[in-house]
Amino acid sequence: MFFKFTTAGESHGKALVAIVEGLPAGLEIDISKINHELWRRQQGYGRGGRMKIESDKVEIISGIRHGKTLGSPVALMIENRDFVHWQEVMSAEKLEVKPKNPRLVTRPRPGHADLAGGEKFQTRDLRDILERASARETAARVACGALAKQLIEFFSIQIKSHVIKLGSVPELPLHKDWEAISNIPEDSPLNCTDLSVEKEMMKLIDEAKQSGDTLGGIFEVVAHNVPVGLGSHTSWSEKLDGRIARAFMSIQAVKAVEIGTGVENSAKFGSEVHDEIFYSGESRVVSQESRAGIQTSDSRLPPPVSRLQNGFHRKTNRAGGLEGGITNGEELRVRGYLKPISTLRKPLHSVDINTKQEDLAAFERSDITAVPAAGVIGEAMLAIVLANSLREKFGGDSIGEMQRNFASYTKSISEF
Repeated sequence: MFFKFTTAGESHGKALVAIVEGLPAGLEIDISKINHELWRRQQGYGRGGRMKIESDKVEIISGIRHGKTLGSPVALMIENRDFVHWQEVMSAEKLEVKPKNPRLVTRPRPGHADLAGGEKFQTRDLRDILERASARETAARVACGALAKQLIEFFSIQIKSHVIKLGSVPELPLHKDWEAISNIPEDSPLNCTDLSVEKEMMKLIDEAKQSGDTLGGIFEVVAHNVPVGLGSHTSWSEKLDGRIARAFMSIQAVKAVEIGTGVENSAKFGSEVHDEIFYSGESRVVSQESRAGIQTSDSRLPPPVSRLQNGFHRKTNRAGGLEGGITNGEELRVRGYLKPISTLRKPLHSVDINTKQEDLAAFERSDITAVPAAGVIGEAMLAIVLANSLREKFGGDSIGEMQRNFASYTKSISEF
């Protein structure tokens, strides 16, 4: 069984929809947690006016009954509240009379999918491209990722993100431990662990806004309590780092992915890079009884078990929790490098695709930066990849069957 999802919908269309397959039956789902993730995606200093219009809420269409999964596909819908202003422009039906303001887009934005997509799909209204290429689509992904999070949390895996660099601030990306990342307050303007650095980032955003520019940056996503053995070395398509890279590169505006300190490692000697292995002789307990928000009173489920990590450990984690495409029991650390948003208030040089005359690129309502939001999207994508790996390895039609398989495996690892 695989965990997979697909999304549909346009930025200014009626709604975003998604279908998630592969959730085992009997998993308790908290809809408020999905809505909380959608809320988190909309936060961050430097976001645009669209965030003031939309207040994303998910509607469950199928696959969940009385708060538990049925084992069938889960269908989700997120209404686009701004659609009321776009009903004619984005109408699915053929119009007898053209809209007074058709909002045609003929001046492609450098760095966006506008021109390449227009050429590929042979459309002379680039709105056909930008509506789907828009990062608005990621709201649906975050909803899917929120379901994946609730699955992996059942097995004690937690995921969090933080902003480690925005534009040129700080000079070197921040290196922070799990505790520091976990203690970032919910109302943090940029989801950054260092308040003084965060203030400098905000100042830089203000400067970019004043000049009509945009900013990119780096976000890091960390998965905590990941078991040994997800992914495989046996085939290129089974390597977990490859799957993670694909997932992160699919996020709009992400142009590079780093696992662990891979970029820094490339300039060092092997003796300075590889994480040496130690053995303590003691097993580390990861108790499932402490799973946040997970109810274990259901008589259909086996009693909670404690997952044992054996005594093998590393004092460093430059590999970012992956060796040979397989999780090694250390924290999984992934960084996404976000380019500056390609819609600028001070438009760049472009060409009208109809007249072929030089012109300024089109402007659509946009953000100054969206690095904190990209971190939330990165959390969703990493949760989806890990949920799929858990389903591949432990199978099971129900959450109880999956849990029994997981407990048996982790017991064998603890005895290795």
